[in-house]
Amino acid sequence: MAMAGLYRRLLPSPPAIDFASSQGKKLFVEAIQGGTMEGFFKLISYFQTQSEPAYCGLASLAMVLNALAVDPGRKWKGPWRWFDESMLDCCEPLDKVKTKGISFDKVVCLAQCAGTKVKAFHTNHSTLDDFRKYVKACSASEDCHVISSYHRGTFKQTGEGHFSPIGGYHAGRDMALILDVARFKYPPHWVPLSLLWDAMNTLDQSSGHHRGFMLISRLHRSPALLYTLSCKHDSWASTAKYLVEDVPLLLGLKEVEDVKNILSIVVNSLPSKFADFIKWIAEVRRQEDVDESLSQEEKGRLAVKEEVLRQVQEIGLYKHVKDFLSSEISCCHSVVSLSSEESLSLVAADICCQGAGLMKGSCRSSISFCCSETGIKCIRTKENKSITMISGKVVNGNDEQQVDVLVPSSQTVSCSGSCPSSYKVLHPANSDVLTALLLALPPETWSGIKNKMLLQEIHNLVSTENLPNLLQEEVLHLRGQLLALKRCKDNKLEEELSAPVF
Repeated sequence: MAMAGLYRRLLPSPPAIDFASSQGKKLFVEAIQGGTMEGFFKLISYFQTQSEPAYCGLASLAMVLNALAVDPGRKWKGPWRWFDESMLDCCEPLDKVKTKGISFDKVVCLAQCAGTKVKAFHTNHSTLDDFRKYVKACSASEDCHVISSYHRGTFKQTGEGHFSPIGGYHAGRDMALILDVARFKYPPHWVPLSLLWDAMNTLDQSSGHHRGFMLISRLHRSPALLYTLSCKHDSWASTAKYLVEDVPLLLGLKEVEDVKNILSIVVNSLPSKFADFIKWIAEVRRQEDVDESLSQEEKGRLAVKEEVLRQVQEIGLYKHVKDFLSSEISCCHSVVSLSSEESLSLVAADICCQGAGLMKGSCRSSISFCCSETGIKCIRTKENKSITMISGKVVNGNDEQQVDVLVPSSQTVSCSGSCPSSYKVLHPANSDVLTALLLALPPETWSGIKNKMLLQEIHNLVSTENLPNLLQEEVLHLRGQLLALKRCKDNKLEEELSAPVF
């Protein structure tokens, strides 16, 4: 029985020039000589075909993130950390993207969630000359890549809205190379830059906004050292709204007398799933993949996390939060589960199950994983430093694996070998996680406090200006995540796309 189907499309030329044609090759050589193909080689090394007809935005972003060597911080398959379309789901459910595609603003949101520096423009907020300047600059660098959102019809191609990275620029002919991620349909091709601008300068009917372009580059540091915001649970939208919108209103409506009173107002009205919104980051290792010793890379990452933890626990706000969470005033409503200190043995099983889930590529939940055994032990490095490690046996059906989790910590006593349950480890807990989030709230959060002396006191406690450099970077990154997620929720990225996140 015959089956209908399509095998590629003939590339309309003009206006496009096939990259593999003799003319396309000539343009390529000339552009290399002109120095505007530097970004091409990184991109082509990670060129991929979108795995679903509507995944062009996800495929373009995954390609750019891998070209920039951004570490996703979680496993793709097996032990490998790698960006795949299936991992880009923090701003829009994949099922929705699969059926309806994704908007320009949501791709910007995804890029920010992935920990990159993003500068994005809708065409009604930019010009052709600016676009040319950015394309030329990024094409001459390995550290910045451009993703374009455009309408195919302008090039006489079939289809409508589409995303693809720009692989290079030919200055003499003023042409851009589009690395079309729908490789099953069209090959990479050169197009006149002015015509690409026209293709971007169209309305996306689903959002009502103009299409545009975004510049994506690496941050100069790890995107999240110890803390990060999570969008993996449906409650993230209500939590982001509460923190950015509701908290300032609550503080303005109520008479507050001291810092403890402020914390009571903020914390006791937290959404019930607040704990799913901000996480501290542990490093997971499968025991069969590594021996007990730590690599220099692992030691370095762990040392940075421990330094951030130490810096959090030394600031004045942390002491207020710790005292508050230990008091009776916090023992109600949504914070009944919060305490200033958590036993490491209580969180060990959950961490190991989450780690096993990541190893299996299941980033959504660890419910199906049962931790039958957990233990806390210390290993001593060659530098005579004690490292806290949680080891667990995780069972999922007939599958069983041994998982190690490296926990950033500060230890009050030294030890060697296995650690007894009473061993005191100051690992990340609710008190420092909440402190980090309070520091990350926008400065205007507190402006509604009527008591001027108290307002000055809270400003001094939450100010980022005098924080140590590592902690300051961590807090500003969290703030950028929070504001980006709030704008994403409200579909208002249009208003602040070109503004720096932090």
